[in-house]
Amino acid sequence: MTHLSPHRVIYDTDPGVDDAMALYYALAHPDIEVLGVTTSFGNVTVQQAAINALYLLAIAGRGEIVVTQGVAAPLVKRGEAPPDHIHGADGLGNLPQRQATPTQLDARSSAQFIVDMARQHPGEITVVAVGPLGNLAMALALEPELPRLLRQVVVMGGAVLEPGNVSPVAEANIWNDPHAADIVFTAGFDLTMVGLDVTHQVILPVSLFAQIAQHHQHPATDTLHHAVAFYANFYSGLYPHVAEIHGCFGHDVLAFVALTNPELFSTETGRMRVAVDGLAQGQTMLRRKSIAYPQSGWGPEVPDTQVCIQVQAQACKALIERTLMSAWLGA
Repeated sequence: MTHLSPHRVIYDTDPGVDDAMALYYALAHPDIEVLGVTTSFGNVTVQQAAINALYLLAIAGRGEIVVTQGVAAPLVKRGEAPPDHIHGADGLGNLPQRQATPTQLDARSSAQFIVDMARQHPGEITVVAVGPLGNLAMALALEPELPRLLRQVVVMGGAVLEPGNVSPVAEANIWNDPHAADIVFTAGFDLTMVGLDVTHQVILPVSLFAQIAQHHQHPATDTLHHAVAFYANFYSGLYPHVAEIHGCFGHDVLAFVALTNPELFSTETGRMRVAVDGLAQGQTMLRRKSIAYPQSGWGPEVPDTQVCIQVQAQACKALIERTLMSAWLGA
């Protein structure tokens, strides 16, 4: 699928194994231009997220891409310890060693960087956000016109029909900062949500990443293979159908697949709100019927969100494989 111009992207992330997978898909895809990487707490601390973003870019030969450090904690709720058992204490599957690489962060906050770039390139930039949404919420506070300055926002997070993964109803990114998520969903962005409804349908085997690493013979794909193997061990221990192929869910990379190949997804559009407290904290609630609900908060003042409900899983896997096997890495 070709585009008249590349997608100019700010990648808002908390790397994280599937975040690393998504970053390398974005770098490898010919229609994506990564303008910067903004980091958040979530899978790791925000300090570790920034270290990982710098490292992943450097070993891939893309150290010129700006990395900023963003929010360190939720806007309102108490923060939680990072899930070391899922992503490793370092976020990348406990790498046995790391190369020495430059570690120069941009001095701006992630929110300020998003605002600066949106003002500099109005209507051109897509934010692909695959962690808690505090950076976007903070950017909105700095620039209320941000929904009109950005081209679109793609969020990996939430669930509508599928059960949650940190509670019966909540997905981790949204649950980590539900207040920020509700701000973002109600701000008026051209927003697409890529949640568990589709990411739980795409299971990527470790053997694929072994094949990619063997093909490229490169530190970047070796690192990704190591990280995915750790991540897959967690998911294989949790889900028998994932263990059958020894793989993992393609959570964050699907946000970029939805950007480059939206035809692979079916969507529903409606008003989205997030439960900010109680047993349902972090639940993403989609207004799916035109009922005159007696509760406030569902009226026309709430903008529509496009929510991915179904996905062509085999086509997604083939696209991810084709993209990461392409000639995107230098010597």
